Amino acid sequence: MANQTYQLFFPKIKNFISRRILISKSVIRLSTILLVFLLLICNGFPIAAQTENPSLLTLDRIVSKEFDPEVFGPAVWLENGLGYTVLENSAAIEGSKDIVRYDLESGHREILVSATRLMPPGESSPLQIESYSWSKDGSRLLIFTNTESEIRRDIKGDYWVLDLTVWVWRKLGGDAGPQTLMAAQFSPGGRRVCYIRDNNLYIEDLISPKITQLTFDGSCTIFNGKPKLCTFSMFFWESLAGTKGFCWSPDGKSIAYAQLNIEEVPEFYMINNTDYLYPRIISFPYTKVGGIMPTFRIGLVSAKGGETRWLEIPGDPRNDYIVQMNWAANTEEIVIQTLNRLQNTVKVMLADVATGKIKTILTESDSAWLEPNTLHWLTGGKNFLWVSERDGWQHIYLYSRAGVNIRLLTPGEFDVQFIQAIDEQGGWLYYIASPDNPTQRYLYRVRLDGDGKAELVTPVDQRGTHSYQVSPDSKWAFHTYSSIDVPPVTEIVRLPKHEVMRVLVDNSELRSKLEALKLSPTEFFRIDIGEGVELDGWLIKPFEFAPEKSYPLLFWVYGEPATVTVLDSWGGFPPYAHNWQKNRYLWHLMLAQQGYIIMSVDNRGTPSPRGRAWRKAIYRQLGILASLDQAAAAREIIKRWKWVDPERIGISGHSGGGQMSLNLIFRYPGLYHLAMPSSFVSNQRFYYPGYQERFMGLPEENVEGYKNGSPITWAHRLEGHLLIVHGTGDSNVHYQSFEALVNELVRARKRFTMMSYPNREHSLHHRGDVDTHYHFWDLLTRFLKKNIPPDPR
Repeated sequence: MANQTYQLFFPKIKNFISRRILISKSVIRLSTILLVFLLLICNGFPIAAQTENPSLLTLDRIVSKEFDPEVFGPAVWLENGLGYTVLENSAAIEGSKDIVRYDLESGHREILVSATRLMPPGESSPLQIESYSWSKDGSRLLIFTNTESEIRRDIKGDYWVLDLTVWVWRKLGGDAGPQTLMAAQFSPGGRRVCYIRDNNLYIEDLISPKITQLTFDGSCTIFNGKPKLCTFSMFFWESLAGTKGFCWSPDGKSIAYAQLNIEEVPEFYMINNTDYLYPRIISFPYTKVGGIMPTFRIGLVSAKGGETRWLEIPGDPRNDYIVQMNWAANTEEIVIQTLNRLQNTVKVMLADVATGKIKTILTESDSAWLEPNTLHWLTGGKNFLWVSERDGWQHIYLYSRAGVNIRLLTPGEFDVQFIQAIDEQGGWLYYIASPDNPTQRYLYRVRLDGDGKAELVTPVDQRGTHSYQVSPDSKWAFHTYSSIDVPPVTEIVRLPKHEVMRVLVDNSELRSKLEALKLSPTEFFRIDIGEGVELDGWLIKPFEFAPEKSYPLLFWVYGEPATVTVLDSWGGFPPYAHNWQKNRYLWHLMLAQQGYIIMSVDNRGTPSPRGRAWRKAIYRQLGILASLDQAAAAREIIKRWKWVDPERIGISGHSGGGQMSLNLIFRYPGLYHLAMPSSFVSNQRFYYPGYQERFMGLPEENVEGYKNGSPITWAHRLEGHLLIVHGTGDSNVHYQSFEALVNELVRARKRFTMMSYPNREHSLHHRGDVDTHYHFWDLLTRFLKKNIPPDPR
């Protein structure tokens, strides 16, 4: 069309200009050039797009990889002390990885297995490695690949073993089809591998073609050796998964394993409306609060096969959780930890392998709940380490094998976050703590014999959050540190002097990009809400902040016992957070650039290192005390800072933060004017026992707590602007919560906005799903700007 227009009209226009107007030839040339240029535009001639302002954030920039931090690893320490291995991009085959070994002392780099050699017979391209492990002597490599994950199921895939001494490949499983194996483990000697197939345990000899089936009763309801046995189908809280589903004895002669039976557990149903011509029903076993639990039992079987001998564990197999199962630093006993359904009494037991007799060596109880624990054996099994809050602070204790408390290793009014490493040869215990600032994390060490004081290992001038991956001999560590506005740096250090040997990742490019942005630094603060309670928080101000003006305020909240939001770490998230969580921080920065103040506050009940009383204040009132703290903090913030507009207060949160956002706008309608919750629990009865019962008790014993802590109870009080978001394929917090709240809001004749994302899981996007990610942030941004405009007043 544009060409035809050019041919028809261009000669006429030119003749008209020549006949009618006396102008110079140069002007005619300019007119011709201008007209041709305009017609070329009609033809689609490209015009250079306006250069994006490098100082401003946009959603396109946020969801791209532009601001993704470079991450080191994952790295695998070699047992023989010869260094570590990592996966690195291959120069030989694009899109593939080499397995590279680094020497600790010199940093010498050696390609152990190149991508060209990661091609077993019959494979046309290198294996895409999901994970890998080495035999103890480093001669064999076990690779997990071709993986597939099902809803509420563990990841299955294919396992290959490469013998590096002769460069011979072996695919495990015999005649098993693809994507049917899981949880493979080398034997202590590295000659055999035990794995799960069709919910049964098998052992495969790597020298001969022999495969021995150990269990035969595996089915769709009976699971033998299932990994993360404590988290199956969300029956248990994630952090209780401190054990494998099976484990080799130290001499490689036996296998101890747990069996899970879900025959009586109800099925939960979801529907997939979009991926097929006809909708498909998706079902999986799921126990709701107060519902029927699966049963567990622990068995012993010879690695040669034969009958399983079941241990007679005292307690109720239907209502007791198995927190830990492992060999007790020898081949004669197995250590078992059980937790009752209320999760307030833990028992540590030793089971005699020969006789089957079980004795309880330690019992601990709490008036609220108990934190997950794992025994760390010392002195060849004569002693073990135990973590407890019994004195009001989380500390590490040394116990004898008989269960006698020998000494407290970390005295003081502070919390140990967790045990980092044990240098038994040197006599030191390493742990993470932050006695002076609960928003930060540091590495300390203390002597195992109790002599002397604790020593700070992390350099005193590196303020922020530090994480470590310590070598088996405790002489080396991968050290990653960051602060809330500063991306992480990873280096390899020598312990205990924390001597930096090499910087592995410095994120200098990302730092430069951030420095080019118009940003105000994040500020930490404490807010006094009365009765001696002070809450930690952070805030981000607009770049051109003027204290005489009044700005809208958006709170980002979580507020439940699973995590904190006020952490002096890159983006405010723990070091293990995913990039999509980091992008929430970038979204906050973008909103601040547009004129919003962004804040986050940690209420009582969050897992901050501020003592047992702080963390357990919310027992039996989840969603009640926490929302009271958040509202009190908002009122005090309005009083303290006059530049906060009290008529433009919003709140947003995901998952537990979504539940908190709903509770706040429903319970305090005059204080909050907008809420944007996503993937939330609207009724606490809809969630699973391992989490909800842990903090709320049994529903029949806490009827009012479950009712008053659930946002749906208060939906009729909505006055502000509400946007609710959920994925229909959420197998963690079910879409049921969303629809139940919609019904209640409709019944109360309340106006609200809703968005459902078909088949999206709890995080609202699949791996690499940039479109949903963009749409979600754009949805929230538009809703916020429409209902709480960012203009300063």
